[in-house]
Amino acid sequence: MEARAIDNAGRRLRALNLVGGQWQGASGAREGDSINPANGREIGSFAAGGAADARQAIDAARRAFDAGGLSRDPAQRAALLLRWADRLEGRADLAQLLTLENGKVLAQSRQEIAAAVACVRHCAGQLQHGVPPAAQPVGVVAIIVPWHAPVASLAAWLAPALAAGCAAVVKPARQVAQVSAAVIAELAAVEGLPAGAVNLVSETGQEAARELVASRQVDVLCFTGSQETGRKMTVAAAPSAKKLLFDLTRKSCSLVFADTDVQAVAAQLAAAAVVASGQHSSAPRRILVHASCFDEAKAALRRALEQVVVGAGDRAGCGMGPLIDAPALVAVGVRTEQALARCDEVVLHGRRAGGELADGYFLSPTLVAQRDCSDPSSPDEIYGPFVSLGRFEADAEALDCANEMPMARSVSVWTGDPARAQRLARALRSGGVLINRHDWLAPGGSMGRQGRQPFGGLADFFATPGH
Repeated sequence: MEARAIDNAGRRLRALNLVGGQWQGASGAREGDSINPANGREIGSFAAGGAADARQAIDAARRAFDAGGLSRDPAQRAALLLRWADRLEGRADLAQLLTLENGKVLAQSRQEIAAAVACVRHCAGQLQHGVPPAAQPVGVVAIIVPWHAPVASLAAWLAPALAAGCAAVVKPARQVAQVSAAVIAELAAVEGLPAGAVNLVSETGQEAARELVASRQVDVLCFTGSQETGRKMTVAAAPSAKKLLFDLTRKSCSLVFADTDVQAVAAQLAAAAVVASGQHSSAPRRILVHASCFDEAKAALRRALEQVVVGAGDRAGCGMGPLIDAPALVAVGVRTEQALARCDEVVLHGRRAGGELADGYFLSPTLVAQRDCSDPSSPDEIYGPFVSLGRFEADAEALDCANEMPMARSVSVWTGDPARAQRLARALRSGGVLINRHDWLAPGGSMGRQGRQPFGGLADFFATPGH
């Protein structure tokens, strides 16, 4: 496979599909363009597959699985995963490629890749500690990879699937075809991986994805993406009776109490809000602050967000990169303006960047304030650098507001009172509760603590009785 990494000589990148152990172009020789969101320029091309390519990949995965290449020996699978992790860790340019194609700040790309490596090693470690003797792999797994955290999400689905002994077909988002192919290439290069055990099909449309969703030869479908798309996939997949493992986009919230360092908390939450330009479910879109320190928090958040340096993710000092593509820039801009019209106060109005950044998909952070706990961005999701600040008077009010938030993904609680923190953690209805921190790769985010997956683990890829 040619040109899987950044080429300092300026040559175009080219990502191929991997089917049955062979790197190849798409049927009909179709290709898609890879775009750098920091300047809107093409950086390369990728094989743009369709339904026929997906069927070919599914057939290759089914043959590999039926041959039993990975299912026989857990020790072999553990060794394979460890070698893959070592290769990923050794690719110093992988973070640069992720930043080039995805736009996130280079330090965040490095963090994501480190989390992915930890995830792969964690799955290998589970095998080394033994698996139930009767555990059998479920079969062929289809993985639809998102663009917001492609390396972490790919590892979080693929590593446990391989650890269980399954075969897989990976279908990345078009915006991250290059980095997804690079990650899979490091796995394909590991000695001992049976041909067809892992396949990769990229596309510009939805034909391949539809084939993976509907196919009766696919036993498990893993998807990270929007609530709406997840609902459509559930309906489309129903006739095939496959297992569905979904990690769907939701909002996150933070509760800030008066017995904490409001200035320090504001700085941490502002930083968390602009990771990946706010394009992930763990971004603190709703920050609820006790009334006694609301004004202080509002001023501190504004200062912190104003000081965020917006620019290309590989530039020194950059705090936030571009949105993923032009349609995202338009959608976030429209929904932000709608929220501004509904809010009580516009504290900071985000704008498109001009000058040397005008050709990129940049949008500076927006901060709005409410007199209570209501959220002006509801019911529409704003998947970008947008923060809504609300106030509460009592613990019970904060709890009710957080629990009423639609699609609550994770909640961070900021307090100096351990008893309050534990009480709220038990009462909050959320995908994850963080105490005095808000990490984008923490539980409720794209990866779990110490590499554990919040939305898929080894047990999910073992067959259940009667399957």
